[in-house]
Amino acid sequence: MENILKNFSMDFFRLDGKVAVVTGGNSGIGQGFAAALAKAGADLFITTHSNRNNDGTKQLIEEEGRKVVFCQADLDKREGITKVFDTLMREYGRIDILVNNAGTIKRAPILEYKDEDWVNVIDTNLHSVYYMCHEASKIMVKQGGGKIINIASMLSFQGGKFVPSYTAAKHGVVGITRAFANELACENIQVNAIAPGYVATANTAPIRENKERNNEILSRIPAGKWAEPYDLMGGVIFLASRASDYINGHVMAIDGGWLVR
Repeated sequence: MENILKNFSMDFFRLDGKVAVVTGGNSGIGQGFAAALAKAGADLFITTHSNRNNDGTKQLIEEEGRKVVFCQADLDKREGITKVFDTLMREYGRIDILVNNAGTIKRAPILEYKDEDWVNVIDTNLHSVYYMCHEASKIMVKQGGGKIINIASMLSFQGGKFVPSYTAAKHGVVGITRAFANELACENIQVNAIAPGYVATANTAPIRENKERNNEILSRIPAGKWAEPYDLMGGVIFLASRASDYINGHVMAIDGGWLVR
């Protein structure tokens, strides 16, 4: 009987020698993604929106014996994207993995929603994803392959309340993922997305502290708990690694069962 494992190795999940870009990788789930990729062997290039202290993230990555470079840039502006890729190529000369994690959210009842909040969220959460994918793809085609992982949301599938711009953007992220996957699969570039459920981070602390809202959310999650950032780490390593080479245009929900409820 032929050994069906002869062409498979657990090393398929290793990222040694790879360069991974994580946007918004200095806090929350972005920091978790960056640390996980470093633990799997990748060197990191992290974009930040502000010049905040990067020491905590730097320590996490360097403790794994990996290199990290930080780049402050406004990804909602074309010049910011240019700065990112100019700096990336100067520092590393390549990109193997792109995780489009950076994002923002503005909450208000839809009848009171401000035009400037709509524009800001769409620019940051949707336009930047397209621009980053577009520029990374040009380099990856020349290199002979790569991995792009866009961060979607439960609101890529639902309408939500009080967040029309965020919902529209996250629906758009799934569309971008599928469109790029269709054209780039033949170039050995896999484009997929992760849709996190409710994750316990500093950004969601106000919701968790609201007892009524927190109980409402927990009652909808079959797992009965919020995700921790580490719950998303296996997914990002898988989609960044050789183990996912035949997965294209997929949206991986890591949600404790939210969508099946």
